Amino acid sequence: MTQQGFLHENLPEENLAASPLANRMRPSTLEDIVGQTHILGPGKPLTRMIGEDQLSSLLLYGPPGTGKTTIAMVIAWLTRMEFEKLSAVSSGVKDVRAVVEQAKERLRYQNRRTILFIDEIHRFNKSQQDLLLPYVEQGVVTLIGATTENPFFSVNKALLSRMKAMELEPLDPEDLARLLARALEKDTVLTRLAPDVSEEALRYFVQIAGGDARAALGALESAVLSAPRKDGRLAVTLAHAKEALQISSATYDKDGDAHYNTISAFIKSVRGSDPDAALYYLARMIQAGEDPLFIARRLIILAAEDIGLANPQALPMATATLTAVQHIGMPEGRIPLAECTVYLAASPKSNTAYLAIDRALSFVRSHPLEDVPAYLKDTHYEGARQKGYGAGYLYAHNYPMAAAPQTYLPERYRDQRFYEAKSTGEEAQLKDYLKRLYAMKKQNGEPSR
Repeated sequence: MTQQGFLHENLPEENLAASPLANRMRPSTLEDIVGQTHILGPGKPLTRMIGEDQLSSLLLYGPPGTGKTTIAMVIAWLTRMEFEKLSAVSSGVKDVRAVVEQAKERLRYQNRRTILFIDEIHRFNKSQQDLLLPYVEQGVVTLIGATTENPFFSVNKALLSRMKAMELEPLDPEDLARLLARALEKDTVLTRLAPDVSEEALRYFVQIAGGDARAALGALESAVLSAPRKDGRLAVTLAHAKEALQISSATYDKDGDAHYNTISAFIKSVRGSDPDAALYYLARMIQAGEDPLFIARRLIILAAEDIGLANPQALPMATATLTAVQHIGMPEGRIPLAECTVYLAASPKSNTAYLAIDRALSFVRSHPLEDVPAYLKDTHYEGARQKGYGAGYLYAHNYPMAAAPQTYLPERYRDQRFYEAKSTGEEAQLKDYLKRLYAMKKQNGEPSR
């Protein structure tokens, strides 16, 4: 392998031909990586880290096909570090420990460092992620994690704090067009086939890829391999491209419109209390290979936002579903996902808590902050009483319904209301209770709100 070229160049020709185009086109230099100039351009963070031999553990996150694996492989190639790859989907603690032991031996006897690349690192649970901590801290491995999820929600804070997170962006059309042109010019298989690919077809491949390099290259390869011959050459016209890709383009694309449209339909079906429609869209997502944890997290949001106080058991149910799916994985995870989907869809709905906190946030942002009333201030330190803190505070449990006739908002905002209860499901009981409570407090002398 030379410094210029592609990482596959030392593969036997028969293996090369069987490898997907996206794999055959992996570059071996940073300069040959298309896009991601915000981290890989001259003087940019990752370029400097590699050039100065100051590589730290990294967390690369972004949509599929943006170069996470490629960047990790190029880094290993340029730094002459051993490259070990694991997938969090199919690997466990045993696999991590085996790689680490090999890395220790390599470092001890060869003085050669190891890059441990973990794809879909967010699929590791907390204990699995915690296992990596000492090896990263000790420098046994340089960890490069890749994820399509937001790492600040999906990766343990302890592990994340020891890694430099870098976001990868979808490739723009110009980058994808340049990548396709390079494939037609340099790929061993395509140059041998010498296809005649129209400009319209190339633009179509760019369009349907949606910023995903792997999708663009896969579309080009599929169209070329199925193209008819015209005047002795493979002819890839726009019509043929659409025909060749009509099945794939109509399917669920985890980074395209179908992804967002399907999850939107799923959410709205649950919100609209239609369990059959919700199950239909759930099945489409499962069949397409959607991340089940992504679905479970959406169910938690649904439970809090759309069901809320109408059925307080909805949120624990959704949270338990996420835990269940984490522990058992797929395909069995489909069962708790379906159970939770039906339960949420069939539950009474209320968005009052969601509306209430947004009203409160809006109010806080648009109004001056008033001091906390003195009788509500903390008295658990020396000198607080001397300042008058706590004076006049009424202990709620000394009053009927454990509700003192006292105003808790700052005086200026004493009549402000954020929460408006609905007469839906169990929230109807809350509404009735609050009505009686406010009436009783008013009767006992609390100023009206």
